[in-house]
Amino acid sequence: MSDPTNVPSSTLVEDEAVPEYDTADGNAPAESAEPPRQRHPFEDLPLEEDGMPSGQDLMNGLRAVVDPEIGYNIVDLGLVYEVTKPERGYAHVLMTLTSMGCPLTEVIHQQCSVILGAMPGVDRVEVEFTFTPPWSTDMIADYVREELRAMGMNV
Repeated sequence: MSDPTNVPSSTLVEDEAVPEYDTADGNAPAESAEPPRQRHPFEDLPLEEDGMPSGQDLMNGLRAVVDPEIGYNIVDLGLVYEVTKPERGYAHVLMTLTSMGCPLTEVIHQQCSVILGAMPGVDRVEVEFTFTPPWSTDMIADYVREELRAMGMNV
């Protein structure tokens, strides 16, 4: 049995440095009774006259929705045809799927609704699926196409 007091010096922990704090006096920040405020992911998003983000900002928000089968966002896959604001507080998404029988349609629908519904000024989201025009790999963003090809996919 080994002697725990006979530990090689290379395994001993050196004295750790005392952390320096980025405060005016170099001391630890005072403990606050309130936890730090959680930032809303869209709190800095500029709003247009209708009280909603721009159509482009809505489209960019949909980049957070990833097609579970392919692993890339639905915008860069070319699945989102348009995002419009038909009336105040209402966002409409016109999009397609990679195939008519996509088993994950409801998952994609829910994710679109959650993301856009979390944006300021958006009270209602409608996701409309269409297959006209039909989706093709020509609609994929160039960088995604290159990455898929690098993985051996024929796109």
